[in-house]
Amino acid sequence: MKLSALTAYLESLAPLNYQEDYDNSGLIVGNPDQEVSQALVSLDCTEAVVDEAIATGCQVIISHHPIVFKGLKKFNGKTYVERVVEKAIRKGIAIYAIHTNLDSIMTGVNARICETLGLKNTRILLPKHNLIKKLVTYVPLSHADAVRDALFNAGAGNIGNYSEVSFNTEGTGTFKGNEAANPYVGEVGKRHKENEVRIETVYPANLESKILMALILAHPYEEVAYDLYNLTNQHQQVGSGMIGELEIPINEESFLFHVKDKMRTHVIRHTKLLGKHVKKVAVCGGSGGFLLKHAIAAGADVFITADYKYHEFFDAEGKIVIADIGHFESEQFTQQLLYEIIRKKFPIFAVRLTEVNTNPVKYFI
Repeated sequence: MKLSALTAYLESLAPLNYQEDYDNSGLIVGNPDQEVSQALVSLDCTEAVVDEAIATGCQVIISHHPIVFKGLKKFNGKTYVERVVEKAIRKGIAIYAIHTNLDSIMTGVNARICETLGLKNTRILLPKHNLIKKLVTYVPLSHADAVRDALFNAGAGNIGNYSEVSFNTEGTGTFKGNEAANPYVGEVGKRHKENEVRIETVYPANLESKILMALILAHPYEEVAYDLYNLTNQHQQVGSGMIGELEIPINEESFLFHVKDKMRTHVIRHTKLLGKHVKKVAVCGGSGGFLLKHAIAAGADVFITADYKYHEFFDAEGKIVIADIGHFESEQFTQQLLYEIIRKKFPIFAVRLTEVNTNPVKYFI
């Protein structure tokens, strides 16, 4: 299939506008129209991973971390980033990254951590703002149901666990068409009054084009009147980190043993144990220190993340146990998650997990 079919599906699950400002998710190397028959999934895209793609006949590498975070000014092979990009281009291998946008969704990286640890009643720890918009349109009574159906089918009207959400008020609309008009009702040159329904509904900003097209196709009027509003509301199903609960509370030491086993980590760097039972657990794959105050505010007993610096451990202030399990270790199951996502949608498309351990951190035990 075309590479664009694969990437479009991934972006339907984790839209690019969900990524953080510093990130570089999306197609980094390659042509969307190129044909692909096999993909290689990895956490990082290193030279060894590109060599593996070449050896196994994969035309695209799907990695969690982008190989390029900022602009490259020279391509002379002096850095591993330049060498990876050069080799991929020479060999016709596409590179696609799905990073903080995959972190941000309810079924993404942090959800897999929660699942691995057996956490229940999970929710986003820090929901994102400015991802929801509001549509208001005016429809004749005869077509109100058809327009609502079209909007809902296009992805509008979802709030949490509820779908087909809208608010509707009836009123009277007026319009007068000029000589070039071809009105659905009324006469050219005469003001017309029509009983209409004002339909209000919300939608994810990334679906705007699709929703407006659905509105225009379903609406009977030649000129469709609508208003779009930017909302600052939180999107409860998109954001950073997650928090969940253990079914049965356990003491802190037992919980850390549980984390060490389930997350396959060699060592856990943690703050002082507080002598409490662990019930609520906050998690963030990768560098999640910025979420500490939110984990504390949410009542978490333990915060599991990575990349903590020495002085940052003091910020726990006896209110929570910080458990740094390592960056690679916190995200290692992302590879399996991506593999399952692709296989479920494209069951006859060849996809393989990398056999390269890309973790740059080694432990002398």
